[in-house]
Amino acid sequence: MQRPLETGPAKKLRSRHVTMITLGGIIGASLFVGSGNVIRSVGPAAVISYLIGGLLVFLAMRMLGEMAAQRPAIGSFMEYARVGLGDWAAYLVGWLYWYFWVGVLAYEAVLGGETLGVWLPFLPSWAWTMVLILIFICVNAISVRSFGEVEFWLASIKVIAIVVFLGGGLLFALGWWPNASFSVDNLWSHGGFAPNGLGVALTGVALVIFSYFGTEIAVMAAAESEDPAKGIRQASSTIIWRILLFFVGAVLVITAVIPWDELPEPVNVAMAPFTRVFALMGLPGADVVMQLVIFTAVISVLNSGLYSASRMFAALADEGFAPKIMTKRNGHGVPIWALVASSSGAIVAAIVNFLAPDSGIFEFIMNSAGLVALFVYAFISVTQMRLRMKMTPEEVAGLKIKMWLHPWLNILLLVAIVAILGVMLTSDSGREQVFTSLIATVALVIAWPFVKRSRAKRKLVAAAEPAAL
Repeated sequence: MQRPLETGPAKKLRSRHVTMITLGGIIGASLFVGSGNVIRSVGPAAVISYLIGGLLVFLAMRMLGEMAAQRPAIGSFMEYARVGLGDWAAYLVGWLYWYFWVGVLAYEAVLGGETLGVWLPFLPSWAWTMVLILIFICVNAISVRSFGEVEFWLASIKVIAIVVFLGGGLLFALGWWPNASFSVDNLWSHGGFAPNGLGVALTGVALVIFSYFGTEIAVMAAAESEDPAKGIRQASSTIIWRILLFFVGAVLVITAVIPWDELPEPVNVAMAPFTRVFALMGLPGADVVMQLVIFTAVISVLNSGLYSASRMFAALADEGFAPKIMTKRNGHGVPIWALVASSSGAIVAAIVNFLAPDSGIFEFIMNSAGLVALFVYAFISVTQMRLRMKMTPEEVAGLKIKMWLHPWLNILLLVAIVAILGVMLTSDSGREQVFTSLIATVALVIAWPFVKRSRAKRKLVAAAEPAAL
């Protein structure tokens, strides 16, 4: 069964930690840099792509919030999948989620190492990658509050950067900034609001929805806060305005300030849309500032990714889906072996990338985790439906957070997931992600009978031990 939450308040996340993780947890390089590619493909209608993608994620997080408020668990949606759908569902979604973060940790560690290698060339990039991984292993190993404190400040930098960007960019677009002129008409004067058609804007949802993945970390972290119920309500209820403000608002400002067809390909930080807007505003050293902000985003993902991966690995072990040693916690309740094992996967993937960059192994790891977001959202939707069906009318009435229009919005989310999957199959890169993700999933399915048998034997041994005593 899922290990009960620790109760010592000194080890818990405070309200301000949960607030800032909720605010800045999903802000990363995909917004600061990757938004440029989406805008270049879709035009100003990229706003619609981000809005639709954000609304779908909001629905999933509302469903997760309903389950989490009723039953806080560090394993989060894996635990709810076990209760609602069965052991097989918990095993599958838990391992896929952990595998996803191993790939992300490798990617972010490599990116951070390459950045430090340019700034501080007295060490090679691969060495900086290992230094970063070691630093954040230590940060996470101290305590959950240590993780929360570091994430609080890293997320604060990202949030401040976006608030300044939104405020200054809005004034610039309205012509109220020094040496600026009214440019809001950039939204429709360069081939129209949807120059490539609204259909492209809809297909753009497949590109942006992965930018939102990581939102669920706030709900997982809230389960380890001083007031889990309050933290979970806060995390699941405020996500919609975070999406509207930070993602949709940022894309709206970019397309209003710079004509979409004049955005350069964001091959580096200097060409990123945020950097271009700050440069137009006359911010001195805009590229240096954005390098620092994006580096902050990278190490923030390292920090939160190690937290998320280690908690999921420990939850898998608690249920018997992973080696028992992964359940071991240190004095502050941190699953120390799960933390080390999760980072080891990232280290191996990073080493492979440096030693054999043309082997394709690193790319396979990244691509094969590409569908995890869709899988997780689908499991959340189906699980919440199943759990609601098992509840009495009185239990439903007593829910602290309730999903609206049940089960119709669940069905809408599932239909949207299938549609996004169909869109991905229409492009070469999308098909590669689908097929490699299916390989990883099939491997887990094949391993399930062996895991199930081993888990049953472990339970028999555990049941026999008290009798032997």
